Amino acid sequence: MEEEYKRVLDAVEEASRHHLRIAAGHGLNYVNVRRIVEIKEIEELNIGHSIIARAVLVGLDRAVREMIALLR
Repeated sequence: MEEEYKRVLDAVEEASRHHLRIAAGHGLNYVNVRRIVEIKEIEELNIGHSIIARAVLVGLDRAVREMIALLR
């Protein structure tokens, strides 16, 4: 997991140098989103798939509330 996080930080740094807008998603989940949300250069998180997948197990209301809590 540390190696992948370092790869994300390196990509964010490179994109920032080129003044690109940065979004993250496709693999974010309830376990790893907390560290990603702390990267200030990332403007957008695409987490809908993760929320819907969790909602199948716990319901949409709870899935959304849990994700919001992680993002705060």
